[in-house]
Amino acid sequence: MKKTYINMTKGKNSDSCERPEKQARLEPGPLLNSRGELSQAGYATSLVKAYDRNRIKAGAMRIKEWDYYLIYNERYGAALTLDDNSYMGLASISLLDFEKQTEYTSSPMTAFPMGRTGFPASSAKGDVSLERKNIRMSFRHEGEKRILEGEMDKFHKGLPIRLRFELSEEPEDSMVIATPFPEKRTAFYYNQKIIGMKARGQAEFGGQIYEFRPEDSFGLLDWGRGVWTYHNTWYWSAAMGRAGDGEFGFNLGYGFGDTSAATENMLFYNGRAHKLGTVTFQIPGEEEGKPEFMKPWNVFSSDGRLKLTFTPVLNRSACTSAVLILSDQHQIFGHFDGIAVLDDGTEIQVSHLMGFAEKVRNKW
Repeated sequence: MKKTYINMTKGKNSDSCERPEKQARLEPGPLLNSRGELSQAGYATSLVKAYDRNRIKAGAMRIKEWDYYLIYNERYGAALTLDDNSYMGLASISLLDFEKQTEYTSSPMTAFPMGRTGFPASSAKGDVSLERKNIRMSFRHEGEKRILEGEMDKFHKGLPIRLRFELSEEPEDSMVIATPFPEKRTAFYYNQKIIGMKARGQAEFGGQIYEFRPEDSFGLLDWGRGVWTYHNTWYWSAAMGRAGDGEFGFNLGYGFGDTSAATENMLFYNGRAHKLGTVTFQIPGEEEGKPEFMKPWNVFSSDGRLKLTFTPVLNRSACTSAVLILSDQHQIFGHFDGIAVLDDGTEIQVSHLMGFAEKVRNKW
């Protein structure tokens, strides 16, 4: 169907969507060339580029590898992260209760893992695990399922937490992007976001069992490998659920590296990707340097195909500052309302869709 869309970047009506921005599609082959530089910048819907840690030419202390899983429904959520930043490793668990508006996070760190965590070169196969005195976590493949397990003996107020999830029905398409950094030719970011897997499992904490069923619970994977520059700020948003007559979700982001070749902005409908141009998150008060994260945001794309209002429910914030390391994070969970337009012009009405939007500033 053909519609009249609002071009929010100009603040006035437009008779049609803007002409789509030309974006580079990744071709199969090695991710890095012989000089340790990205062989190509761009996007794909699967991991067509082969990541090989041995091809990296940057300093060993700058390599970053991680897997981040988020599982949630309308009532609560859980996040599990394993991270090897070479000079610092991290194992993190978060428990989110949207109805009570509470969140608990514990992220024990280790010094100088230097790649020994053993992250696989692809998200499609290979497992990763960590076991220390007070924490045990593993992400593994069993057939077409992903099995996530975590135990932390002293998660919050000395109480333990135990989690186990099965993620299945992985969508056909995902968001994949290879991003360079103009400041350093051997710096890069290779990232995949798998949006909208079905989730089954539970988290047990404080005498309560948090149940997740595939009828209304979803999981996403943020898979990343790369070499970053020291100081970065990024904006990221994702959501998954039902809209229109099918499964709907999106991945939106900007601010991180040089995205002139391609953005990471995609809509997903019944497992297929629909590419967007650039996006903007309008956070109240941000232009004055005083962001009010818990007030409604506007989220829109430059091509006129996305116009959303984001109403916050819960702020999972954390700030770590230690000499040369700074991490200031605001991951806001809430509901999205508005419209999204697929590649063929079909307009999807988005209503009370649970997801998140975040702003993160790092020096590390």
